[in-house]
Amino acid sequence: MNSIRTRMVWSFGILIMLVVVTLGSLFAALVWNYYYGSATSSLTQRAETEAALHNRNLAMAPMNVVARYMLQNMTEGKSRLQLLDNVGALVVDSDGMPGEGQMLATPDVEQALSGERGVWRGRDPVTNERVAAVSMPLMRDQRVVALFRYTSSLKGIDDIVRNMILVTIIGALVVVLLFFGMSVLMANLIARPIRNLTKVAEQMAEGDWTKRAKIQNRDEIGRLADTLNTMAAEITRREKLKNDFISSISHELRTPLTSIKGWSETLVSGDPTDVEEVRMGLAIIDRETERLSGLVEDLLDFSKLYAKSIVLHPEPLDMLAPVRETVRQFVARAQRESVQLSADYGSDGPLLVLADANRLKQVMINVLDNALKFTSKGGTVSITVVREKQQAVIRIVDSGVGISADDLPHVTEKFYKGESQRAGSGLGLAICNEIIELHGGVLELASAPGEGTTVTLRMPLMEARPAEERMDAF
Repeated sequence: MNSIRTRMVWSFGILIMLVVVTLGSLFAALVWNYYYGSATSSLTQRAETEAALHNRNLAMAPMNVVARYMLQNMTEGKSRLQLLDNVGALVVDSDGMPGEGQMLATPDVEQALSGERGVWRGRDPVTNERVAAVSMPLMRDQRVVALFRYTSSLKGIDDIVRNMILVTIIGALVVVLLFFGMSVLMANLIARPIRNLTKVAEQMAEGDWTKRAKIQNRDEIGRLADTLNTMAAEITRREKLKNDFISSISHELRTPLTSIKGWSETLVSGDPTDVEEVRMGLAIIDRETERLSGLVEDLLDFSKLYAKSIVLHPEPLDMLAPVRETVRQFVARAQRESVQLSADYGSDGPLLVLADANRLKQVMINVLDNALKFTSKGGTVSITVVREKQQAVIRIVDSGVGISADDLPHVTEKFYKGESQRAGSGLGLAICNEIIELHGGVLELASAPGEGTTVTLRMPLMEARPAEERMDAF
């Protein structure tokens, strides 16, 4: 019973058997009541009619006269008529059957002896056949003086009812067998693709992510197979991204460490009086250390974001402040790399947002760093800050190499570096996107190869937030 196929077959089988047995029993009961009830009702109606017609004529007559009168006037039809005395002894039988003086003690006779009409179905003690019997008392001065009893054979009705019940049982067995067969077929149709899915899932669990489930139908199981295949493809893609990231980050970590180690050895073994060499070596060590620190910070931020453990410290601030501060920080670098850096802070006045200033500055640094990194000498990077409806909008537009259409949807994903061979962890934009979303904002990207990239940051203004949130900030 551990198999879903077995459980389905037994469940359907038991259900169908219960339904068939219930309906069959109801049908048999209806047939039984109809035929036997009709026979008894017809016999009762005749007995009551005869009693109403002849009771007054017979009540005062002697027994032999009653017997002769009954045989002459009350024996029409197929029903058998019997006359009994006031103690239940058989006086005369319309069929001429022997047994005069025999005592009849059937329930209908006993009930008629008490002065009431008696109705009974059973085996007749005289003929030993199944009959329906109706006994009517013949009353004189509130006293039973005789009984007349109509009986009708049930042999024909027994044959009809028996045949109908037999046909019903055979039909029920056929229906049960058909439904059992259909339940086995349905169980196989359901269980077979589930077994296939289970087999594919087990192979995936063993590490073979190239396996795919076969989609047979577009039903729930088919959608489950499609989802499993999509999951496997996504895991395969993410596994490749992870491996690429590990390879990339290993290289990115090794490069500054190699430079630091090499120049440290050079300075130790070199001439300490060579001021130019010492100064150059220390500058390279400082630059590579800063680069190494940036990689480590990216990894730490990523781990916090991935674990949902990053904590923001929001406060009311003017969005222009972190933007101005970041631009000033990159002016010297832009001049050094011969890139024209410009900023337009608009004329809308302060743009108050509820945000973590350090995290917003981190986003601006990442975005501007990418813009300068991928913009060649003589290119431009412009920053525009405007108010749009209930949002503070920052646009960073560069004239750099741009991003291909294939890479653009994925550049904000973790570990993704695309076709770029520039130094970096592939986490910068992913971290920026997570930080902006934590602030309730949106990071948008638009780019075309050779035409540059536009990064748009949208942050909700404080005036657009509910009053209780604004009060909580103060």
